[in-house]
Amino acid sequence: MLQGPQRIVCLTEEPTEILCALGLEERIVGISAYSVRPAGIQNRKPVVSAFLDGSVRKIAALKPDLVIGFSDIQADLAARLIKAHLPVVIFNQRSVTEILETIAMIARMVGAQHKGEQLVQMYRRRIARARQEASRRRHRPAVYFEEWDEPMICAIEWVSELIEIAGGRNIFSDRAASKGARGRVVDEQEVLDADPDVIIASWCGKPVDFDAMRDRPGFAGLSAFATGQIHELDPSIILQPGPASLTDGLDALCRIISAS
Repeated sequence: MLQGPQRIVCLTEEPTEILCALGLEERIVGISAYSVRPAGIQNRKPVVSAFLDGSVRKIAALKPDLVIGFSDIQADLAARLIKAHLPVVIFNQRSVTEILETIAMIARMVGAQHKGEQLVQMYRRRIARARQEASRRRHRPAVYFEEWDEPMICAIEWVSELIEIAGGRNIFSDRAASKGARGRVVDEQEVLDADPDVIIASWCGKPVDFDAMRDRPGFAGLSAFATGQIHELDPSIILQPGPASLTDGLDALCRIISAS
């Protein structure tokens, strides 16, 4: 019989998707406004948080026996929840390996270790297949992934790793391991110097404006713009360090990179 927390509030998208993948949606009592997976989840669960903040009053009223959040960005909210005597766990996964470990840890916390191990193995097999298919291609296109436009922020660690798994070469892979966004800020000249074959953008919270990007000095002459290899990805499938990035996100990267 499953044990562990029975009333869980998820402050970000990925724990919601993980718990649902474990077959434990009924334990979720509150979610983030950005949760879109599985489909219709916002119609079934009350929204109690955004990304940076949330309602301590609403969360406490749900009487959770576990609150799960993500990263130092939620540190202030986590502190207020702890002061309200709520049990809080904050994960800070940044790499593909850490995403898999987080899935396994959440599964253990809710008494679903075996199911968690099965999920992790399934994701590992998907990653291995993608890597094997990419290895058959001779060309590894240079990829510029833009997470934000002002300032220009390049790919975070798990996105950089997924680009490489899909057969691309992240032009700013040396910055991907930076824990904070400041360490991943790039300037226009650096992108021009690298002249990427492919540009992929996913601006968290707003649609990508490729016209504005093209109007940056020199960008219209980049190889990616010349060949039309510019693409937008939904942030919910690539900037979420959970199952979405390992499934739909990786699949999208494979399609884009294999066609370049």
